[in-house]
This record gives sequence, C-alpha cells and structure tokens, in this order.
Amino acid sequence: MTDDLLWPAYTGPDDLADIEAVPLEARGLPGSTYALLARAATRWPGRTALTVLPEAARWREPLRRTFAELLADVHRYANALRALGVRRGDTVALTAPNCAELITATLAAQLAGIAAPLNGNLSRDHLAGLARRSGARVLVTAGPELAPDTWDAARALAADGPLEAVLALRPTGARGAPAPLPGIDGVRVGYLEELAAAEDAAAFGGDPPAPSDLAALFHTGGTTGAPKLAAHTHANQVADAWMLAADSWFDDDAAVFAALPLFHVNALVVTVLAPLFRGQGAVWAGPLGYRDPALYGAYWKIVEHYRIAAMSAVPTVYAVLAQCPVDADIGSLRLAAVGASPLPGAVRDGFQAHTGVPLVEGYGLTEATCASARGFPGAPRPGTVGQRLPYQRIKAVRIGADGAWRDLPAGETGVLAISGPAVFPGYVTGHDGHGPVLDGLGALVDGWLDTGDLGSVDADGFVHLAGRAKDLIIRGGHNIDPAVIEDALLAHPQVTGAGADGRPDARAGEVPVAYVTLAPGAGVTGPELRAWASERITEPAAVPKAVTVVDALPLTDVGKPYKPALRADAARDELLGALDGTPGVHDVETAVHDGSVTAVVKVSAPADQTAVEAVLGRYALGWRLEVTP
Repeated sequence: MTDDLLWPAYTGPDDLADIEAVPLEARGLPGSTYALLARAATRWPGRTALTVLPEAARWREPLRRTFAELLADVHRYANALRALGVRRGDTVALTAPNCAELITATLAAQLAGIAAPLNGNLSRDHLAGLARRSGARVLVTAGPELAPDTWDAARALAADGPLEAVLALRPTGARGAPAPLPGIDGVRVGYLEELAAAEDAAAFGGDPPAPSDLAALFHTGGTTGAPKLAAHTHANQVADAWMLAADSWFDDDAAVFAALPLFHVNALVVTVLAPLFRGQGAVWAGPLGYRDPALYGAYWKIVEHYRIAAMSAVPTVYAVLAQCPVDADIGSLRLAAVGASPLPGAVRDGFQAHTGVPLVEGYGLTEATCASARGFPGAPRPGTVGQRLPYQRIKAVRIGADGAWRDLPAGETGVLAISGPAVFPGYVTGHDGHGPVLDGLGALVDGWLDTGDLGSVDADGFVHLAGRAKDLIIRGGHNIDPAVIEDALLAHPQVTGAGADGRPDARAGEVPVAYVTLAPGAGVTGPELRAWASERITEPAAVPKAVTVVDALPLTDVGKPYKPALRADAARDELLGALDGTPGVHDVETAVHDGSVTAVVKVSAPADQTAVEAVLGRYALGWRLEVTP
C-alpha cells in the first residue's frame, strides 16, 4: 500500500467527495487487526505504542511497550491460547478492568480466535448469559490482585459453565511472584503471562485471520434492555479504525489518552486500532479509568507530562473536567472527542470556555462497529453530531406499520439507517461446528442497519440527532423529545446534569418528568427548576410535570445515561401515589424491559385486591400482585 492512497487529505467536510472518488478496496487497508499491528511493528519497532498507568495516583510510574514488544507479546499470548485448543471459530471471553495485559490479551484473542470482551460489572446472570451465548471455551479474567470481585465472579462462572480454562491477569507493573490460584474441577487455571512465557514471540503458529473472519463479539450498551452480542469482522474493525485515523489533524507522534473500558468498542477502535495506523502512542489510565476520582485531580498534569493531543470520553466526563482547575500547560491537547450519548450544549460551552479545547462530537453504535459520523475542529456545525464518515451511508427513513421503509428527504426526521463497511454481520444467536451463528434480528434490512435512533441527515451528510426511538415520551399521542427538556434544565447555572423521561399517567398514557443533579452548594429546588424550564420550553406539552433533585443520575459503566432506571423510578412514584390509602398495599417495585414498564405491587392478605386492580388498570403498563406477609 502507498501512503498517497492510504492517507487522503481529510481536514473538513468538503474533502468527503474526493476521498470517496477512490474505492475503499483500492486503498490497501490491512486485512485484519493482526496485520495492522504487524505493519505498525515493522514501520516503527522502537516507538512507544503503550504507556499504561498502574492507577491514577501513580501516573508518573507507567509501564511502556514499543510496537515491536507489543507484537511479540501478542504472539506469545495468541500461541498460548492456541496451545489450549483455541481455533479460528472459537471464542475467548475477557472480563477485567483495563490493564496492560488485557490490551495484549484482547489483540491475541482476535488473532487466535474471536474475542468477547465482557463488562464485569454486569449482574452475574447477565454475565453468565453472555458468556454462554458467546460459546467461550476460555475465559481471560482479572486475577485476585487486580479485581477480587471479578475473580470471584469468574470462578463462579467457570464452576457453572462449559469453560475449559480460566486465565488470570495481574495489575499493570505488578512485581514479585503472584499468589497461587485455587483450582476449579475440570478447568485449567493459571496466570496468562506465566502460561505464555515460554511461547514463541517471533510468529503466530496458526493461520492468520482473513478480513471476513470474526474478530470480536461486543455486547451492546444495554441502555434500553438486556444487552445483545454483536459480531464484528476484522474488515469491520480495520475499516472503521482507518476512517478515524484518516483525520489529517494529527501528526504521527501525537499521543492519545485512553480511559474507557475495553469492553466498549470505543476503547478498542479509537484508542487501540486507530493509533496503530500512524504509529501513534496511547496513554492508558488505570483500571478504574474515568471512574477513578484521583484521575481528575491530576488530569491536566497528565496531559502536560505525556503531551496528550487527543482524548475520547462521554459527556459526563467533560462536565466534571470543566470544574477542574487547569493547573498545567495543556497546549498539546488539540481535540476532545465526545460520543456515546448526546452532548448537552451547556456541557460543550462550559468545557470549551474552561479549557480552550474544542469538543468534537461523534456518532456511532456497536452494530456499526464504533463510529459512523464525526465533526471537525475547524468547521463546527452546532446542532449536529458530525458528518458521515467516508464510505458509510446514513439516511433517515419512515418505517410503516407493515414494516416497509420509505426514504426521507434531506432534513426530514425519521429513524436513522446506516450501510457500508462498518455495519456488523449480525447478533449471535447460537453456534454450529464452524463458530457463532448470526442473525440480524430485524435490525438489518437489505444491508442497512436500523439504528433505533431518531434524526435527520442534511445535504452535506451531517447528522442531526432527535433522540432514541425508545426514549421518546408519548403524551396522549404527542411525541416529546427528552432532549428539549434536558437542554432547558442544563441551561440553569446550578444544574450539572439532567435526565427526562416519561411517568405513567392514567389519562395521557405518560407525561414528562425530569431528574437533575446540582453543583456543590446549589440551593435551587425542583419546583423552581420546573418554573425555569416552563419559561424556556416552547412546547407546552413538553414542560415536565415534576423536577426531582438527585445526588447522581443513573449511568451505565461507560457513562451513558441509563434511562430505564429513571423511567422505573418515575413509575414507582406515580403508582405509590395512586395507591396511597388503598388497604393492604405496602410496596411497589418497578422495572423496565425493552422500553416497557412492569410493576410488582406487594399486598398483604387480606388486601382489597379488587381495589388495587382497579387502580392499576388505569395505566398502560404491565403489572402483577404479590401477596406477602
């Protein structure tokens, strides 16, 4: 491949047409994530690839690996997995906080077989379900030094499931001999680094993966229900990483800061694979990543010390950083990328005013590998999440009652759909003799991915989000975008976070309510914030019926707003109020599954169940009674 073809000029939205004049197939992209790593190790063998902090408080004590050393480590780990019987269609599950060994193990799993990164903070039932669905034969997990709770969960998983090996990881920079690991009947247990120590570091002993081979199985965010397991091919990951690396804003020696967990696609594609294309180094935070309170006190010093040029995080991280005094020279930081959830205008303005660093939005989802649109520091388009990436297509469609799609013209809002080289081949639904069995489960239609997001695409390919289809508040048939409410509340100087959702209503089906977090020392009340919002929301139906002040908004482990928890809380409050005074009712539990609220009303015998049922029957939700002493 030639650099002329690999690196077109790409600094602004006007470059898109010229880039796409050359077919993607002609650009000579590596055929797999392994080929991408081998290319980097050949071109820049002595350059630092990884700088991994053991923890935020010890940010001056990193472990460093060059590109050549990283490739050698991946060879050893992949050969160790192969010695355990892992082949191309076999899955290696990985569940651990970020550490140096996890980065290597993830790349090695994609070389030897298929990687399945799992969020160790999921419930044990969810974790066990995902592990079974992945078909994993080997589990790479945090050892007792790194994360004792994760190690305990992994041992329980191995005791109950069909795993053949459990391989433990040690903390970054761990010294001395590790503690012996207790055995598990019928399962090989050991430390991955010890197992791999004697393996060949010069080459992989098996056949390298092809572009169409599966590289990974990533579970979806689970923000609207139970997570699914989405498959990525090597071609998916390499293409999407190249689309991001093609950005002409950064030199080859630019450093990228990485702190999102490796079970999230952003961490792998944006901060592992994309830097490999140009030989850029990645500076990795400790195992807690952005969830480590100590990171924020040292963050600007870390930027100065390691000359960080770019970072990637979610809006909640930037909201916190906007409150951290800039106590260092952060002139190296030229770009802060934000995604995973909509960026409130107040967060964007606050961070940029505080730091002088542009916040550049992006848009993507696991089913499209990672990124499908991104903005440009030198050509901001307020109100958008960026322009579609090269070779990807994004359109808005209206889906009829019969399931038929109708393409909408530029600027008209509908359900967003994506096609192109980053769209996944399907969800894992089972296994056969060759590996995972995949099915689009209705999300794939003639090569197009139904994102479930509402939005529009303008004539220049810029995407305007209008919320999640499942997040819409439907009041008496009137669709309300929660962002309208959230933006109004976030404009208040004492509000640091806002989440709006629907509360069940006996007459309107549901009505909007909101939850907010406040700055330290703030004294504004919920009723005062409701009055504030009513003056700024032009749509009367969207004015929240109530605003509740909370200590923290519910988030997923990567910092995405977790709307089901808000909806469940609002439903519980409504039902408790409606049932107040009804004999025998002593509690209500609520949950949200796939966007629908279900309630369990606990009643005492002899409760007047008829009266309870009469109240519950007014609401459009699922419910059942549970008689308790």
